[in-house]
Amino acid sequence: MRALRVLLIVAVILGGIFVIVDRVAVGLAEDEAADRLKATENLATTPDVSIEGFPFLTQVAGGSLDEVRVGIEGYEAATGEGAQRIRIDDLRADMRDVEFSGDFGSAVAGSATGTATVAYDELLRTAKSETAQVAPGITAEVVGLSDGGNGKIKVEVEATVLGTELPEPVSVLSSVTVVDGDTVRVKADALPEFGGVVPAESRVRRIIDFEQRIDGLPGGIRLDRVEAARDGVEITVKGSDVRLAG
Repeated sequence: MRALRVLLIVAVILGGIFVIVDRVAVGLAEDEAADRLKATENLATTPDVSIEGFPFLTQVAGGSLDEVRVGIEGYEAATGEGAQRIRIDDLRADMRDVEFSGDFGSAVAGSATGTATVAYDELLRTAKSETAQVAPGITAEVVGLSDGGNGKIKVEVEATVLGTELPEPVSVLSSVTVVDGDTVRVKADALPEFGGVVPAESRVRRIIDFEQRIDGLPGGIRLDRVEAARDGVEITVKGSDVRLAG
């Protein structure tokens, strides 16, 4: 019995040491992965990287990690219009089946899913709304975007009718969708009236409808779905063979 007790104590001690070593190793690996991702994507700040699953050292020995979670604050994505960028406030991605090289110089995830949030004022800024004539004697400009409820965006339009600005912006609810995996499309469900006048559809839609490209996301992940929310549009992203480093 004494020998058995000694063996159990030794096993517990060794198990505890293994857990400590494993957690230290995963912490170092997370820091290294974050630094490499920052360099690869030319990020202004160091991202959050969390390697899931236990034990970590067993996964390393097999050359593949079950799951890696990445969080990036304030990511600047391309818009396809020269040097203009669009800010993503919070980009979160869950990478699975991450295979890496022996020297950890490269890492590729078999699949990735995640979310991103673009604030309404940022979406409006990049959309570059300008005042335009929508009917004889009537000019209009989009001045605000906000949550319209039920997944819709409320688009606020200031209008001037025969030289007199309407006292309040005219609001219209718009649907928001993803096009071609890299573009957010905002399209009004119905046409607004300005001073009792409904402009020609082709003219008013040039003002109230717009598309915004969001491209060059980390590792080549792409837009999947989008929905209006309280603080901005919430985008679901996904990808396969996503490169984290190298």
